[in-house]
Amino acid sequence: MKELIWLIPLLPLVGFLINGLGQKILPKSLIGIIGSGVVLVSFLISCVLFGEVRAWRDAGESGAYMHQLFDWISVGNFKLSFSFLLDPLSSLMLLIVTGIGFLIHVYSYGYMLHDEGFGKFFSYLNLFIFFMLLLVLGSNYLIMFIGWEGVGLCSYLLIGFWYKNSDYSSAAKKAFVMNRIGDLGFLIAVFAIIATFGSLEFAEVFPKAAQFPMGDAALLLITLMLFVAATGKSAQLPLFTWLPDAMAGPTPVSALIHAATMVTAGIYMIARSNILFTLSPVTMQVITVVGIATALLAAFIAITQNDIKKVLAYSTVSQLGYMFLGLGVGAFTGAFFHVLTHAFFKALLFLGAGSVIHAMSNEQDMRMMGGLKKNLPVTYITMLIGTVAIAGIPPLSGFFSKDEILAHAFFASPVFWVLGFIGALCTAFYMFRLLSMTFFGKFRGTEEQKHHLHESPWQMTFPLIVLAVLSAVGGLLNVPEALGGGHWLGEFLSPVFADTNAVATPFHLSHSTEYILMAVSTVGAVGMAIFALNKYGRLTSTNEVAEPSFLYKLSYHKFYIDELYDTLVVKPLDALSIVFYKVFDRGGIDRLVNAVGEFFVLSGRGIRQIQNGHVGFYIFMMVIGIVAIMLYGFLHV
Repeated sequence: MKELIWLIPLLPLVGFLINGLGQKILPKSLIGIIGSGVVLVSFLISCVLFGEVRAWRDAGESGAYMHQLFDWISVGNFKLSFSFLLDPLSSLMLLIVTGIGFLIHVYSYGYMLHDEGFGKFFSYLNLFIFFMLLLVLGSNYLIMFIGWEGVGLCSYLLIGFWYKNSDYSSAAKKAFVMNRIGDLGFLIAVFAIIATFGSLEFAEVFPKAAQFPMGDAALLLITLMLFVAATGKSAQLPLFTWLPDAMAGPTPVSALIHAATMVTAGIYMIARSNILFTLSPVTMQVITVVGIATALLAAFIAITQNDIKKVLAYSTVSQLGYMFLGLGVGAFTGAFFHVLTHAFFKALLFLGAGSVIHAMSNEQDMRMMGGLKKNLPVTYITMLIGTVAIAGIPPLSGFFSKDEILAHAFFASPVFWVLGFIGALCTAFYMFRLLSMTFFGKFRGTEEQKHHLHESPWQMTFPLIVLAVLSAVGGLLNVPEALGGGHWLGEFLSPVFADTNAVATPFHLSHSTEYILMAVSTVGAVGMAIFALNKYGRLTSTNEVAEPSFLYKLSYHKFYIDELYDTLVVKPLDALSIVFYKVFDRGGIDRLVNAVGEFFVLSGRGIRQIQNGHVGFYIFMMVIGIVAIMLYGFLHV
């Protein structure tokens, strides 16, 4: 069955072509079946291949298989094949991309059914799945880069899907430009890898890298450039402002791209390149500092936002910061574990928010909601599960993945643990604030909105239920030894991180220390949840939400970072473009082009006078021409 790995990305590509070409003629039901069906088949094949990888691991093998499609590039000694790599890491990513991708496709059928661009939307979703699968399946950095650029393109198309709204188009352009900044870092890293190792194949680069000394300058350059790429794609400081604005896209886009798959591409890339980063301690320190700073900043901003999707957007940025904190302190398995659990509960929360928005006639301001749990029982219960999971309250999935990252952070430095703990407290507060303002208290919307309140159709509630179950039980994948588990995920992924484990400092905390850390984080999360429920669970009017303190305004206005970028980057570039336009374009290039045109116009007017229609003049000119030719021949004999 492993020989059919090429079908996994091919099927969504076929779905993109069929729905893209037939969007005007195919019925919506068929478009939905094709768009969802190709992803479902890819998921089923991924499940079978995951079973094979697990069987290889149970037999004590590495569980890696490379499937070469064709020889791609051959220049001198540099050879590169177009091939796919199936191993424990990629097999899990396949399940995330295709499994959650399928649920979001089903949800999209109910959410986008009445949109005029229904067929185009499904074709874009399929194209995104295709590029994301290329990214995670590629056996070398060049195929990964193709997928990396492809998901950036699809992000632009999907964020700006409702392009008639200029604000949405601007958000799409912002995402595209900021991702290009990171992508330049990836491109530099690719050339540096070729110069250092003579190859881009993972199977050749990583064993060679393992022989390099700790802190090697070439590895430092490569890893810093790869991290620059990750900061763009995974929305870290300073390239994070595009992701909250990306909420302009339809809600299924937010769930698919900005919660479960695309934004985790940076974490996947660093986890795949783990030995390079482990041998670059300076880069690891940079990742740790940037990760914890991003987690805290985004959490502080999320506390005061009133747009339900903006809260979840900044929550995503914060959780990505946690993942980078895990990577920076060497918890590669823990960071990837949080990728898994975050995919479950954040996709659930975004889709739940979409269900609320759908019931509220496209209203996204939580100040206009309240008391919705009676009208939207399924949405409420599933979002409650997602909220408890992301808050890190046991025994749901987020508790286990956050605990592993925070434990490694404590092992690296108690300061990192304290900062991570503060971020966890903020997470519990803003998520239960969201839950309280949306579902508790009195309804604060209009009478027309109240009249139209209803639970979403089954196409939207079915994915919510499935994701709620996964959010509840997903933590069982990697239960720590302190709680009687066997670190199944760590054992399963151990071949991927084998080189790192051979050179990194072994992680060890006593069970008593782990119990204390777990208890403190749990009590803190529960305390903040109760505080938020008491503060926002009894709201009766929109005026009760406003808190015009200095810190509140600073958080509400997102620390004025967008305004800072606008002042330092956008306006100077706009001014420079005006100078180039007036001085170089109009004053230089335009004048030169116009001068050339005027020269030939004037020349034509002069030469035209010769054509006067007198036969005698023409004979005279012929004679002069003949004489000139004879003189030329005579002088050159």
